[in-house]
Amino acid sequence: MNRSIQVEGSFGEIKQDMGFRRFLSKDKRNVLSESILLAMARNINKLHNKIQSGRTGTHIFALKKNA
Repeated sequence: MNRSIQVEGSFGEIKQDMGFRRFLSKDKRNVLSESILLAMARNINKLHNKIQSGRTGTHIFALKKNA
């Protein structure tokens, strides 16, 4: 079965750009908390980059206008 490319990019970005290599704890709840913190950090970083480049008012696709 082929894997989705979209998910792999996120993990690669976290590993390469953020320097994440392994979880610091072994408990399932702590690993979940750590992964949520990583996801929040990645989203904040993306928002920061978007604000710095002046793209906060733009959308990827044009919005549809209701008739």
